[in-house]
Amino acid sequence: MSYSTVTIGTLLSDVNRRYFLPAIQRPYVWNSDQVVMLIDSLMKGYPISSFMFWSVDEQIKHELKIYKFIDNWQPGMQNPPASADGRDITLVLDGQQRMTSLQVALRGTFAEKVKYKRRSNPDAWTQKTLYLDLLNDPASRDEHEEGDLGISYGLRFHARPPRNDYRHYWFRLGNILNYETQSDLEMLIEETLSGLHHGVTPYQRDLAARTLRRLHQVIWVEEAINYYTETSSSVDRVLDIFVRANDGGVKLSKSDLMMSMITSKWESGSARDEVFGFVDHINKGLGQHNAINKDFVLKSCLVLCDFDVKYNVSNFTSEAVADIERNWPAIKDAIERTFRFLNGLGISQENLTSLNAVLPIAWYMFQAPGVTLRGSSIFDRHNARAIQRWLLNSLLMGVFAGTSDRTISVARVTLKEAQQHGRDFPERQLYHALAIGGRQTRLDERAIEELLELKYGKAKTFLALSLLYDDLDWGGTAYHIDHIIPQAQATRRVLMGMNLPEHRIQEITAVKDRLGNLQLLPGHENLEKGDIPFDAWITSRSDTYRERHMISYKPDLWTARQLPEFVADRERLIRERLAKLATSALAA
Repeated sequence: MSYSTVTIGTLLSDVNRRYFLPAIQRPYVWNSDQVVMLIDSLMKGYPISSFMFWSVDEQIKHELKIYKFIDNWQPGMQNPPASADGRDITLVLDGQQRMTSLQVALRGTFAEKVKYKRRSNPDAWTQKTLYLDLLNDPASRDEHEEGDLGISYGLRFHARPPRNDYRHYWFRLGNILNYETQSDLEMLIEETLSGLHHGVTPYQRDLAARTLRRLHQVIWVEEAINYYTETSSSVDRVLDIFVRANDGGVKLSKSDLMMSMITSKWESGSARDEVFGFVDHINKGLGQHNAINKDFVLKSCLVLCDFDVKYNVSNFTSEAVADIERNWPAIKDAIERTFRFLNGLGISQENLTSLNAVLPIAWYMFQAPGVTLRGSSIFDRHNARAIQRWLLNSLLMGVFAGTSDRTISVARVTLKEAQQHGRDFPERQLYHALAIGGRQTRLDERAIEELLELKYGKAKTFLALSLLYDDLDWGGTAYHIDHIIPQAQATRRVLMGMNLPEHRIQEITAVKDRLGNLQLLPGHENLEKGDIPFDAWITSRSDTYRERHMISYKPDLWTARQLPEFVADRERLIRERLAKLATSALAA
């Protein structure tokens, strides 16, 4: 592996002319302090690590989407797209943050927030330019003034040209790019010294000249940029290099390169904007918080469009991307209908333990345009319950853990076969088909006992409770997990006030958060319950209500003193209901 070197001035002259960014790069994230530290390190002669470039041949050049470096940074800014036509293209695989910082420091500006103004206010941000104080002596820097950054040179961003006096002379850092040769430098020094304040000492004049010479040395003489150029036309090799080169920072996945490949082949608009915008919409725009990502969306595209579900670069061929783009509105619609349905069941970011488990449901929705499963028809109610029951079983049993690609493929084949015989969701067939290698796909006696160990605050607890309420009419109602015997009545302090022995207090506190003491209640009913003494509230409930919530009519158990016995009795009823539900699912 052979490395080359180049001066900063030469490098910047080719930024956005020859050097560009691939779509796999992340947005610029450095702050102004980091920019200052980079320039200060260069002025001190410190190394700034090597860069990695990719010299792109003609074939690859037209397959990849490329982006410009940012000159004038503002919050939320995305790199603008660039055209590769008629150019020799070199893409930056490692060094984007440093190269952008050099660009901002020497050729652009950095937006900083004005104090006491909200970040969302456009007027809160001011474009600032980096200046170098030529009268700041790096050998005697003021530690108190510069804080803990360890900055030796007088580098600071200013919104407008700062005022010079006998203590400061601010030189706009980027002006050094106009003085490439030694003779240019001497002319600059002469002009600068003639403009110094009349109160400046001879030592300060010499300091200003030395600082300018050092800056010129850093930008135009020293070949401070050390770089390696990859010339391979193998995208997979470059991906591997890119991931490893960036392994020290935020880890990257293959989806970054896949996004680049898709973007380059997406005919209308920007695939990256489409996917990222859709991710934000699902996560923040449906009324419930979800947590999908671009990986899930891209994998959904493969699954819904009937391509190989393996998440490989090779699966995103030009033909595949064209098919995905053609079906993109329908893909988005199916995924959105899926998550609106799940959110209506209370399943969201907090308790959806596997995104892959959602893919078969999204495929079913994709094949049934317009179906929401939120209506009152027999078809909607039957299939909504079947899908909910299958998903809850799958999540609770971890069906999509491990070799999920195989599981997804088998589920898709099963759905296709069932589609030939009707429109219903094939719950029973999926249980059988996904029992790969003896895998358990629905609750059995052992799994039920494990569920009974679940406690308040765990993601699977809501899923288990949801499964219990077979006749619950969700209807978009928000349901809360509620302690049947209230927590407040089973605290150590309250129990000690009852003069209970220590061993009994430990027995009670050990079971108060178990599944056997938890139920689902509508938000308004949960609040109402909290406002009424528990014994008065529970005795006012009907037999039907208690049956729905699996609470035996045994008033002597309805107290915190008897909580262990209450939980044991309710766990017996939960076992019976789960066993009944498992039987009905197989008969469906």
